[in-house]
Amino acid sequence: MKQNSIYYIGIMSGTSLDGIDIALVNIVNGQTRLVASLETPFTDSLHQLLSSIITNKTCNIADIGNASYQLACEYAVAVNHLLQTQQIDANEIKAIGAHGQTVFHDPNSETPHSTQLLNASVLAAKTGITCVHNFREMDVALGGQGAPLVPLFHQSLLAQISTNKHNDSLVFANIGGIANLTICHQDTLLGFDSGPGNTLIDSITQQAFNQPYDRNGDLAKQGKINQELLKQLLDDDYFALPTPKSTGREYFNLTWLRQKCAENTLNNYDMLATLTELTALTISSPIQSKEGALVLCGGGAKNAYLVARLQHHLPSWHVTTSDNIGVSADFMEAMAFAWLAYRTLNHLPANAPSVTGANKAAVLGQITFAP
Repeated sequence: MKQNSIYYIGIMSGTSLDGIDIALVNIVNGQTRLVASLETPFTDSLHQLLSSIITNKTCNIADIGNASYQLACEYAVAVNHLLQTQQIDANEIKAIGAHGQTVFHDPNSETPHSTQLLNASVLAAKTGITCVHNFREMDVALGGQGAPLVPLFHQSLLAQISTNKHNDSLVFANIGGIANLTICHQDTLLGFDSGPGNTLIDSITQQAFNQPYDRNGDLAKQGKINQELLKQLLDDDYFALPTPKSTGREYFNLTWLRQKCAENTLNNYDMLATLTELTALTISSPIQSKEGALVLCGGGAKNAYLVARLQHHLPSWHVTTSDNIGVSADFMEAMAFAWLAYRTLNHLPANAPSVTGANKAAVLGQITFAP
């Protein structure tokens, strides 16, 4: 490790519940570089517990404490393993930026909140590294959506990436369980959750095919898009809402889908084709420019059929993954939370009011110092 470099770790576990992403980054002169990374699945017991909390929306209070503790332990195991394999001491890491696990997101209620589970004290104690966490609540307290938080990080990358002639019309699409867009056009920064990313596709794939996800979109590709059902899905009020807006699995889930298609029985292949088209259309429709670059990251970037549908709806656009512009598509969000920790410790604002709707920019996150 270089003596004069500053290193942070970012941890992300998203709404897909597909595991834990760890990114070790170097931040120098405003540029963020990925040094090493690790992806690891949840243990079965933690996955079942988190899935139950998120799906049922109600739980025993003890479940919250147990899940927060177990999550911190599994985060810590992954962090310590990465440091060991890279032969890095914990004291070389300035801080961990940990997203935690979102179990409920409701910034528009009478009591606005966004809940991410994590016992940060356990994480700091088991790694010996200061932990920055709970990034969303300050933005919500300032009247914002608390999401998405990654667009400001995307904007910070513009100086270090190459997209040739498309720099003036550049859109990042992070396709996790929920998809979110960052629209960079000259000096304007916009961002919002476009709707379901992989969550509905994954749910049907798991339920009907006993597979964790539709690899490459191979199952959806065997089906036909049902235009009648697609229209019913697109008629949902969320898609017509103005920005700022954000959503989550507490809204887009199998219950939502069953309500929408109560009178429409499709075979499973056609359902997956239709849901993949829903994701493609709700990502591509808000994009107004005639041409530009759509840069994909997150698990959906690996779905070849989804990527092909996006290119179909944006024929004049260059659709690519962030890997092709020098930033890992798999670890983009983990890198972002390392960067957010850097912003917190340097007393720099980390939200963009033009994105979240907060009434002011602010330093985000809470700090739990290593013992």
